[in-house]
Amino acid sequence: MTLPSTRPAVAPLGRRLIALAVDWLACLLISAAVAPTTGGLWLTRGDPWVTLAVFAVENLVLVGLAGNTLGHRLTGLRVQPVARAADDRGPAVPGLVAGAIRALLLCLVIPAVVWTGDGRGLHDMAARTVIVRR
Repeated sequence: MTLPSTRPAVAPLGRRLIALAVDWLACLLISAAVAPTTGGLWLTRGDPWVTLAVFAVENLVLVGLAGNTLGHRLTGLRVQPVARAADDRGPAVPGLVAGAIRALLLCLVIPAVVWTGDGRGLHDMAARTVIVRR
């Protein structure tokens, strides 16, 4: 489904990458605090699987219930259902099912780095969401 040109445009890639970096940094800090390993810088001492799990939970809960993560909020972005972006109907936030689909595919990385013609990642296509400026 292609978004109409009269509706909010898909957020620019630069903002999305900054938001991702902020979210990953926050998850690294949590992981280093709750599941520390030895060696390296303090920031990188968290267990990688715990970091990924924290990232998944953050995306599931915050995107599903609030429509944005910490990184999205700081960069002025939000995730919303395509129906909301296309014709102003539907919920303002994706919901937990869409949040779960999006988080799972985001953690797999490949669906997130493959985009469609309108700039949406495959994880957003599967979850029927779009990330836009607030």
